[in-house]
Amino acid sequence: MRGLVVAARYLTIVPLPGVVPGGVDTLGRAAVWFPVIGLGIGVVLVAAERVTATLFPSLLAGLLTVTVWKLLTGGLHLDGLADCLDGLAGRDAEHRLAIMRDSRIGAFGAIGLILLLLLEIVAVTELPPGIRGRALLVMPVIARATPPLLVRLFPAAKSEGLGVAFGASVSGRAAPIALATALVVALAALHAIGVAVFAISVLGALALTRFFASRLSGITGDVLGAAIEVAELAGLLTVSAWSHLAR
Repeated sequence: MRGLVVAARYLTIVPLPGVVPGGVDTLGRAAVWFPVIGLGIGVVLVAAERVTATLFPSLLAGLLTVTVWKLLTGGLHLDGLADCLDGLAGRDAEHRLAIMRDSRIGAFGAIGLILLLLLEIVAVTELPPGIRGRALLVMPVIARATPPLLVRLFPAAKSEGLGVAFGASVSGRAAPIALATALVVALAALHAIGVAVFAISVLGALALTRFFASRLSGITGDVLGAAIEVAELAGLLTVSAWSHLAR
């Protein structure tokens, strides 16, 4: 169970007691547990959505639910997305990586975060009540199943760092197990549309990762975080489109 604790500590702000031994490569060995942590996040979101929908108007309820979502993950993946977008202003791969290491946020990063959060808030708000909770349960699971796949498909952009250690220590079976777990959860919660949500979310993460890999000569931990955010948004938009067309 050590991998589960490591994954929970890295992917959430939940204060778990005790000390888990191991270096940075321990996170890679815990990658198979990422979708399970995503399921836990989804359960919290379902509870938050039910409480806020009872107490507040729909728009405020959606805003509060997304706020809980991002606070629970410590804004980790949002930071990665902002860094990646800011890096687009660089002249070449080396310059882009240098920009991404800067802790300050630039115009590209700020605009990207605003647009992504607005899209997620509106998508959550406009989903029919009957499917909203199920969608919130599934999205974190699928998104967190993508990092083990991405590090197997794309090389690292740097020779050192947490992203490199993570990619080097992810086992070959982590990706299929994580993806299979996510697909089962998607099917159980969303039934047939769950397959489309799963496919589009994973394809969205792959497309974004390939885009940044071509500009950075590889991927970093920031790229993996950005891919998680995009996978979640792509899944929400898919459910939203399906719900709208089915009316």
